[in-house]
Amino acid sequence: MEEEEKERRMASRGLSKPCILVIVVASVERFAYKGVSSNLVTYLTGGNVKMSASEAAKTVSGWNGVTSMLPLVSSMLVDAYWDRYSTITSSSLLYIMGLVGLTSWALLDTWMPIYTLFLPLYLISIGQSGYNPSLQAFGADQLELEEDCKEEEKANKKSSFFQWWYFGICTGSLLGNSTMSYIQDNFGWGLGFSIPAAAMALSVTFFLCGSRFYVQRETKVRKKWLYGVVRAAMGSISKFVSPKISLPSQNDEFVELEMQQKSLRVDFHETSDPFVPEVEISPNIAKVILKLLPIWIVLLMFAVIFQQPATFFTNQGIVMKHNIGNRIVIPPAMLQSAITISIVMLMPLYDKLIIPLSRLITRDDKGITVLQRIGIGMLLSIVAMVVAALVEMKRLEISNRGGMLEEPDSLKKQLSIFWLLPQYILLGVSDVFTVVGMQEFFYSQVPKKMRTVGFGLYLSVFGLGSFVSAFLISMVEIFTASSGKDSSWFSDNMREAKLYNYYWLLALLASLSFLMFASLCKFYGDGTAVDGSSDGDKK
Repeated sequence: MEEEEKERRMASRGLSKPCILVIVVASVERFAYKGVSSNLVTYLTGGNVKMSASEAAKTVSGWNGVTSMLPLVSSMLVDAYWDRYSTITSSSLLYIMGLVGLTSWALLDTWMPIYTLFLPLYLISIGQSGYNPSLQAFGADQLELEEDCKEEEKANKKSSFFQWWYFGICTGSLLGNSTMSYIQDNFGWGLGFSIPAAAMALSVTFFLCGSRFYVQRETKVRKKWLYGVVRAAMGSISKFVSPKISLPSQNDEFVELEMQQKSLRVDFHETSDPFVPEVEISPNIAKVILKLLPIWIVLLMFAVIFQQPATFFTNQGIVMKHNIGNRIVIPPAMLQSAITISIVMLMPLYDKLIIPLSRLITRDDKGITVLQRIGIGMLLSIVAMVVAALVEMKRLEISNRGGMLEEPDSLKKQLSIFWLLPQYILLGVSDVFTVVGMQEFFYSQVPKKMRTVGFGLYLSVFGLGSFVSAFLISMVEIFTASSGKDSSWFSDNMREAKLYNYYWLLALLASLSFLMFASLCKFYGDGTAVDGSSDGDKK
């Protein structure tokens, strides 16, 4: 008996084989996506596309925005009408079609109108909208959480899943950023886009091969809960003019939610119709989803900051000295790998080093709460923008010291690209805190049958953040360009651009967002789950 109990405890610490397979599949998907997106701004400003720097930045931000916003809509449809496994398989086909279409466009770009480039790009967005949130929720479904497990064991296993999930997608992102940008810059865009397409197709094949091992917990439900969300939204809009706006406390609505979980956990044999069970989700649950919006909104500036590595950070690197010796040339987009390297290195140390230190500081067994984890990452992202502004000012100082524009390139690119490393690394460290915290927060704050929606909410933060980034660029262009050509912050001539002013602006806006976030945290307790592990449940 002791041996069996010991084996059960050992198994509870690890992840199941289907869970590991899903994490590997997600890692390959990130390799494919980052292999395209990380260097896309370089493709748009060069070759046969030849967009301006600001136009390319807005295009990439807009595409990233659509790619990250669509999961919020698709996740609602998945949880209301479809199942996650079918969504993963069908959306993966659209994803692969988009990657193949992008490869074909790159091979034939001489004869292709520029507007046709958006067809494969947004086909990728549509495919990813169903693929990513469903895959992560499906992976969480594979966790072997026995009913007799203690709440602490369940929480640890969920935390372990999110840690390794993020470790997996960061590993894939690292390979995509580093290898594909080098191949694209040195061997051509056709080969650089075809490798991600082939990798994505291979990962979907492996996913399908493991089908008989998967646990499929979800059932098709009617649209009542979706109707409840809409009804609650209309009620919230009607009350918007009222000065009294209530936010969820950790004692009232979360306790009510825990009592309502039984209506969400419906098995096939409990209904008269085994294919369409009656699942009623009360308007109170819909209201809790809507009341997550304040946190969702204040996180937008964090998402705006994370648009910079793929846009203006890369533009900075293009005009800096990015070679080692005479033969080795570092693609500017490859520096985005510093973000994922810092994540991969820090992630294993989080539980072994950061949490024990935080326990000493906070004198709490948990170390830091989910919301505190998010807040620390937000602060680090602000520091990253301050560092970025200072480095850009240094770059301009040395560049202007080089002389007139007609002088050789070696004089124009005096500052080494490695000066950009601190801002990349800071964003990577902030990522470990905020992004993982966001995943756990939005996953935990929604009922079990709506976990795909929770992941959709998390992804949509970065989606709308991309649109906010494009909007800010447009507004800055309007106000600075009106003062004269030399006043534009986003001049195509990087010796005349004033990117440092834009970075200072982002740091200021992010600081305001952090203050709002800190004031909102008291309404959400410690950000733990509503399904049996919240503070409200314990009291």
